[in-house]
Amino acid sequence: MLRLRQLVLVARDLRPVEQQLIDGLGLEVCYRDPGVGHFGLRHGLYTIGDQLLEVVSPKQAGTTAERYLDRRGGDGGYMVLVQVDNLDAQRARMADLGIRIAFEAATDGLRGFHLHPADVGGAILSLDQADPPESWAWAGPDWPYHSSTSVAGMTAAEIQSDDPTALANRWSTVLDRPVTDGSIECDNATIRFVQAADGRGDGLAAIDVFVVDRDRAGETLLIGGVRFNLV
Repeated sequence: MLRLRQLVLVARDLRPVEQQLIDGLGLEVCYRDPGVGHFGLRHGLYTIGDQLLEVVSPKQAGTTAERYLDRRGGDGGYMVLVQVDNLDAQRARMADLGIRIAFEAATDGLRGFHLHPADVGGAILSLDQADPPESWAWAGPDWPYHSSTSVAGMTAAEIQSDDPTALANRWSTVLDRPVTDGSIECDNATIRFVQAADGRGDGLAAIDVFVVDRDRAGETLLIGGVRFNLV
């Protein structure tokens, strides 16, 4: 199993980005985890089908998120969480590849680890295993209830890079999936790698969202420094 399960944006101010998600995509907050305060962050989680979108924002100086905002010159994409069904085997594989684990977390029915961004690049990549697979405890107890009726899923994540070929090959090695025409296919979505053209360097630049109202297909929204392509 390899499923795109959650994408994370980082924003200087949470409220304006949250309002744009509400107005533009019909999303609503499904959970605010008080535990993220330990990292000097505030956040909101939003349900899109059986996937999650998250926005994090620093609430104190000196956080990793704040340094990321400064480095990339503003709001933008931050993390990609993929769901696997063999986390222990993946841990062993990462050790064999020499890829460091930067952070680990676990709760009832869900555990995962973030790979060191210096070893992967593009975005913080997290590998997570849920039991049962359809659950997602990071999003609180009743996240499915808050699923939007306007959008049904995130079908692609676009990662830009000054060297997209090299970055795609690195992710291919990590995810153990081939690169085809600059993209890696997950079971439910595509991760594509494109040339950076805005001077901001590597990062999660765009998200394709399946929209229920077909009249909106083809629209592009800029929210939190990320392009949301309605498809």
